[in-house]
Amino acid sequence: MQIDKLRGKELDQLFKAILSLRDLEECYEFFDDLCTINEIQSLAQRLEVARMLQNGFTYHKIETETGASTATISRVKRCLNYGNDGYKMTLDRVKESELQVEE
Repeated sequence: MQIDKLRGKELDQLFKAILSLRDLEECYEFFDDLCTINEIQSLAQRLEVARMLQNGFTYHKIETETGASTATISRVKRCLNYGNDGYKMTLDRVKESELQVEE
């Protein structure tokens, strides 16, 4: 697990801050202060690439729709296949919460 190399007081503080956010508006406010627009867009792009890979889209379709490079797509795919299941866990939870809203 690569994150073990990063573990520490500062990263714990960051994750606790993220966990303290109550809604989308607070997320927008916090991340707007914390990150550049490009950093936020890169994170969002990776999550969308993961969602599309999970749903069986081709590299070409993902590249066309997201603008992600094949290197980024490959890295996300590697994480999906050999990572800590973080993408899968969060994407499943988002999908669940969206289904609950629809009901």
